Amino acid sequence: MGTIGARGQAASEGVEVESKERTCRGRAAAIPGPCADPLSRRTLPRMGLPPMKPHRATYADLEAVPANQVAELIAGTLYAMPRPASAHAVASSALTMEIGSPFQRGRGGPGGWWILAEPELHFPDPTEPDAIDALVPDLAGWRRERMPKVPRVAAFTLAPDWICEVLSPSTEEHDREVKMPVYARERVRHAWLLDPIARLLEVYTLDAQGRWSEPVIHRDVEGVRAPLFEAIELDLSALWT
Repeated sequence: MGTIGARGQAASEGVEVESKERTCRGRAAAIPGPCADPLSRRTLPRMGLPPMKPHRATYADLEAVPANQVAELIAGTLYAMPRPASAHAVASSALTMEIGSPFQRGRGGPGGWWILAEPELHFPDPTEPDAIDALVPDLAGWRRERMPKVPRVAAFTLAPDWICEVLSPSTEEHDREVKMPVYARERVRHAWLLDPIARLLEVYTLDAQGRWSEPVIHRDVEGVRAPLFEAIELDLSALWT
């Protein structure tokens, strides 16, 4: 017999492959190996490098954020936000004056507090050894019995007694869902969420189990005597534009 030509050989091989495919299709459910279902073959362990550990942001990353943004570092995630708009700025400034004069300077009130605008707070990050969380509340207050003098530092490691976050559409979820749990973890006893657009104040108190209470909500032009600051009646209308 003569040898098979290239075209004949290809045709012969084509028949063999097609025949094998027909055979495999009939036997795939029962026979492993080349005839196994492709899905079952994909369940085998894949060889190669292990998945890379997600990059954790560090304080050096925070320091590299442009000065026209507010940067925070929480659980290894860097958050950078634009400076506040006018309604936010008016509410924050007005509240500083309303509370600062009677409670920090003792004018028309008892004094005994340090009220600071946008202090940087450093807390240990429980998710990573030797790492920190860096938060910047809009306002924070310390009783002088706990902090007799304001230390000359770039950031405070003593948790405040009170914080206030002024909400805006771009930061509200971050303030509520990311920062409030950190304040609770660090035993900040009192927190205010101030919304200058909705014109309302939410007042929270930390319970003995370290959970925030249901908020007491004050609206619009209501006079408020809130825990810690009952010595004065806060006129909310002074906070809105």
